[in-house]
Amino acid sequence: MSEKTSISFLSKDWRRMARAYARRFATAIVSLVLAVGLFPENFVVRAEDQQLSVCVLVPHFKDEYWLSVGYGLEHEARIHAVDLLFYEAGGYQSLDNQVAQLKKCSTQGVDAILVGAVSSDHPDLLTAIHEVAEVVPVFGLVNELHSEDLSGRIGVDWQKMGQVLGDFLAMMHPFGTAQKRAVLISGPAESGWVAPLELGLREGLKGGSVEIVAVFSADTGLRQQLNAVEEAFASVPDIDLLIGSAPAVEAIIGLREVTGLYTDVELVSTYISHTIKRSILNERVLAVPFDDPVQQGELALKQALRVLQTGRKEGLAGPEIRLFNHKESSKMTAPLSPSVFFPEIQ
Repeated sequence: MSEKTSISFLSKDWRRMARAYARRFATAIVSLVLAVGLFPENFVVRAEDQQLSVCVLVPHFKDEYWLSVGYGLEHEARIHAVDLLFYEAGGYQSLDNQVAQLKKCSTQGVDAILVGAVSSDHPDLLTAIHEVAEVVPVFGLVNELHSEDLSGRIGVDWQKMGQVLGDFLAMMHPFGTAQKRAVLISGPAESGWVAPLELGLREGLKGGSVEIVAVFSADTGLRQQLNAVEEAFASVPDIDLLIGSAPAVEAIIGLREVTGLYTDVELVSTYISHTIKRSILNERVLAVPFDDPVQQGELALKQALRVLQTGRKEGLAGPEIRLFNHKESSKMTAPLSPSVFFPEIQ
């Protein structure tokens, strides 16, 4: 790197830090003025007064779901002229990476940090959030994150995600019909969405004839989920139904095309992706609960901007969960990121 390039990068970092510190100083002054009643209560500092920068931490972009979240963030960022800095940890086992990225963001002078957490409650991550939140507001993004230091969180109830899918399967295979043996291929146990998803799924299945006979877990990259699918079919006989994460269902669709096997196994996905959406439209996949990841990205940035404007923390908010299946596909849309979209990673 040339000296000129080094100075350019340094200047950019210093400009970003200067903007952030100036804004925090202005916000503190406004808060003081509001406290003594010199301005009306509805007075806010407008985000448009200067360009803001926001760090976005995600587990990885190996899963198409996170591309749609990223697209929603970028779409909203363009509206408000916000500078987004994307970081991916490398997977749900990359806790140390995400903690390091969180700390790095706190030193870059950004105005807010959005965290798609690799763990909902690991002490190291919660401690880092506690420390960083004293410097810059931290928000939960999509995944559950059990921290009292968050300034807000956008996401859905993953137990309800499971319940919606379980209810559909129970209606499709009601009690008294032939028993269906199902395997569940899910994400890693340490992620915040896996346990509530399974709990809700099992609750929904109680009214039907589907029984989950085995559960397999892996990081949600396609290769890891493919290994879990192959392990399931190698160790569990007579599988009638595969309930899987989006990459798991994508993996078995690929296996079918290559080997011609497993064509009689019914498929449902626990969350949306581009491949899952196409596969529902052509009836290779029965259904998926749709939690609108694009809208979650948009809502996350809107929430962060509101908190920066008002200085008031917010709670959990998110889209309504709907079931997307072939029979209902003509009555609802499931918008996802464009096929060519991929965010710039730091």
